[in-house]
Amino acid sequence: MNGKLASDAITRKPSKSWRWLDFLGPGLITGASDDDPSGIATYSQVGAQFGYGMTWLMLFSYPLMCAIQEISARMGRVTGRGVAGNMRRHGPRRLVKPIVGLVLLANIINIGADLGAMGAALRLLVGGPAHLYVAVFAVACAALQIWTKYERYVGLLKWTTVSLFAYVACVLVVDVPWREVVWHTLVPTVNLDSASVLAMVAVLGTTISPYLFFWQSSHEAEEEREDPAAKPLIMAPAQGKWELYRIRIDTYVGMAFSNIVALFIIITTAATLNAHGVTDIQTSEQAAEALRPIAGSPGRRPMRSARRLRCRPASRACRTKPRRSMPPSPSPRCLASASISRQSIRSRRSSGAPSSTAWLPSPSW
Repeated sequence: MNGKLASDAITRKPSKSWRWLDFLGPGLITGASDDDPSGIATYSQVGAQFGYGMTWLMLFSYPLMCAIQEISARMGRVTGRGVAGNMRRHGPRRLVKPIVGLVLLANIINIGADLGAMGAALRLLVGGPAHLYVAVFAVACAALQIWTKYERYVGLLKWTTVSLFAYVACVLVVDVPWREVVWHTLVPTVNLDSASVLAMVAVLGTTISPYLFFWQSSHEAEEEREDPAAKPLIMAPAQGKWELYRIRIDTYVGMAFSNIVALFIIITTAATLNAHGVTDIQTSEQAAEALRPIAGSPGRRPMRSARRLRCRPASRACRTKPRRSMPPSPSPRCLASASISRQSIRSRRSSGAPSSTAWLPSPSW
């Protein structure tokens, strides 16, 4: 029996060329899911309202996220069940049902906010009704989860995390005072006014969210069920050394990825919105409209270029026609003398006195 478990532990180790890919899985996907549309809206509000003053929260929350997420992942891998399954198995029903019900309600609200933000984002890109896009996104997500194989769906989620690097690219094209960013990130600035406390609670509640505990533990249990060579660690402790090491690396990398993206979202909105006086952001559409006067309207640039091309001469004769030489610009001394002479003429005419300078022509440059 022990020999079989040892052989299972050996077969679970991947080849060296692909070992770094096998480290990343439930932790990376869970970390990326933390930066969902509703989370992006929260980080954008904080960056627009407080500038770089809340960046220290990303560094502060990182070890807290790693600790709780690693506990959740270990629970799923050791027992083969998620947080809800273990609560149902070992906890009283009077306590389990309200807790799971609250998590279910929070998930429904969160999914609704995410779908609404996705529909609004697509409307900003192509126009049209946002409610229709919300319905399309909901049906597409449900269809992928129901009819797509788990292994293929996980691979798709893993590669879609790359899209979050768009926020890192945004920081590279705007003017960021990096010395100020580093200072506020390493040296916390804690204000106890109502707005600051509310923002800190919102950021911590977004980064350390209960649904992430359920997500990663259930993901680890599903990974174990999909792999024929894997077993719950409570039944195959020989696999524990490798699996727990993988969970730790996966969780640390995934949570670091999540917080780095959140940090860059705050920096981007602080460098664009807050720096230009836009501090009240409620929706993703308002954030996009607030960026319009800063970045300009992309649709107007081709029209300006077309006007310039239309004003250029098209024929060779027009291009080779010599331009009329323009007279030199008058000097400031000439302008001053001309102004004095005109004022003297007007004063003489208004007084009725004969003007000895009335015959003078207008000054010519």
